[in-house]
Amino acid sequence: MRIEVAAFATLRRYMPELGLGETKTMEVEPGTTMADIVEMLGLPKDEVQIVVRNHRHANLSDAVTEGDRIAFVPAIGGG
Repeated sequence: MRIEVAAFATLRRYMPELGLGETKTMEVEPGTTMADIVEMLGLPKDEVQIVVRNHRHANLSDAVTEGDRIAFVPAIGGG
């Protein structure tokens, strides 16, 4: 299955090959979860606070499906 993945804010440093706003296309097996993708990309699981799939909130335990667009977002502080 083919999916597209993006990482935002401080998580972008783990995907330095991507420019701002670019996504990475990945081929994954059926049954692959969001947590599996986090591991494949080398993202620290404790830094991933929000998972978005096709513009909707998702959980790390959710399985991906063909054509999903996934974004990982860290906790964002402000002041």
